[in-house]
Amino acid sequence: MPASKVSAVAASALAARYAAVRDRTVALTEPLSAEDCCVQSMPDASPAKWHLGHTTWFFETFILERHENGFKPFAEAFRILFNSYYNGIGEKHPRPQRGLLTRPSLSRVLDYRRNVDARMERLLSHAAPAAVRELTVLGLNHEQQHQELILTDIKHLFSLNPLQPAYVDAAIEDSATPAALAWHDFDGGVAAIGHAGEGFRYDNETPRHQVLLAPYQLASRLVTNGEYRDFIAAGGYADPRFWLADGWDWLAAQGRRQPCYWREGASGAAEFTLHGAVPLDPHRPVVHVCYYEADAFARWAGARLPTEAEWEHAAAPQPIGGHFSDSRQFHPSATSAAGLAQLYGDAWEWTQSSYAPYPGFRPADGVVGEYNAKFMVNQYVLRGGSCATPADHMRASYRNFFPAAACWQFSGIRLARDLMGRG
Repeated sequence: MPASKVSAVAASALAARYAAVRDRTVALTEPLSAEDCCVQSMPDASPAKWHLGHTTWFFETFILERHENGFKPFAEAFRILFNSYYNGIGEKHPRPQRGLLTRPSLSRVLDYRRNVDARMERLLSHAAPAAVRELTVLGLNHEQQHQELILTDIKHLFSLNPLQPAYVDAAIEDSATPAALAWHDFDGGVAAIGHAGEGFRYDNETPRHQVLLAPYQLASRLVTNGEYRDFIAAGGYADPRFWLADGWDWLAAQGRRQPCYWREGASGAAEFTLHGAVPLDPHRPVVHVCYYEADAFARWAGARLPTEAEWEHAAAPQPIGGHFSDSRQFHPSATSAAGLAQLYGDAWEWTQSSYAPYPGFRPADGVVGEYNAKFMVNQYVLRGGSCATPADHMRASYRNFFPAAACWQFSGIRLARDLMGRG
C-alpha cells in the first residue's frame, strides 16, 4: 500500500478512536443528573462535570493551542478552571473547591466538549504531524483514566447519600463459587520489567530493564470478602501486630473497622456498589481496601504483598482478559477458574513497591512530563486494572499509583510469599 494511503488509514483509525473514547465518557455521565455532576464528595474526588471539562481542556491546551491555525480558546477562564496540576501551564483552581463550581453549567461544559471535538476532528482529518498524533493518543489514554475516576468518584458520592442511589439499575450478575486459594511457584532469577513493543505506554513504564527476583509464590486469585471477614472476626483491626505504625495511626484517626463500603444492618452485612446496596457476597473479591489494610491482612495470613516486579513477571505471559468496565458490571466477580486467575480486571492489586522511577527513567518532554514524574513520592504501585477500567487500556507494564490511605478506588489484595525455605 502506498505511504499516502497508509497515512490516510492511520489518520482515519485515530479519528475513529478519538470519537469512540470521547463518546464513552459522555455516556458514562448519562445516568447522572446535573446535580450529581456538580458535587464533590471529598478533596480526592472530582465532580463528573469537572472530569468532562478537564479531559476536554487537555486536547485544547496541549494540541489545539499549539497546532490549530488561528487558535482561540473556547473560554479563557476554562484554562484555569480545568487545569488539574500542570504548573507549567499556569494558575489552577484549587482542587478541594471543584465542587463549588456551579458555573459553568453542565450544558456549557458539554458545549465545550462538542466545540473541541469538532476542531480536533478537523485537525485529525488531515495528515497531522507526529506530535499531534502522539499527544492525541496520550490524551485518549488520559481520558480513559478519567472514565474510571468518574465511576469511582460517583460511587463515593452516592455512598454518602442516605437514599443509597444506584448508578445503574441493572442487577449484579450471580457470582461463582471461587476455587480454593492455591499457590503458584516462580523460580525467580533475572527478569526484564517495563514496557516492550511499539504500542502506547506512559513514560513511567520505561525504560525496560532487568531485575533480580528471588523465588516466590503468588496466590491463584484475589482475596475474597469471606476471607477478609475472617480477618475482621479474628480481631485483625484491633491487633497492632499486623499493622504498620502509620497504618495503626490511620485506623485510630478514621475509626475504621471494615472496608469503607461495607455496612452492617439488621438484615445482615451489605456492601454499597454502583448497582446500589447489595448483600455482602463472601465469594467476590474484597475491594476498596487501602494499602494499610491490604498489608495488615497479608501479615495476618502469613504472607505478604507482591512486589510490582513479581507481579509483572507472573502476569506478562498471561493473556489480557478479565472483568473490565466494558461489561457494565461495575463490581468485581468471583472466579472458579483454575490457574493464575484475576490478574487483569476485577480489582487493582496493591503491591509493596513504592512508586519510584525505573533506572534510567526520563520524563516526557515539555509540560506533559508533569503527568507522572512529580508524583513519585509517598505512593504505592497497583497493578492489573479493575471492573471500572476499560479493557483496551490495560497492559502488563501499566503502573497505577495511590497513597497508602486511598481506598475509594477498586483496590484489592493478591497474596505473595517467599519460596525460599519452603519445603
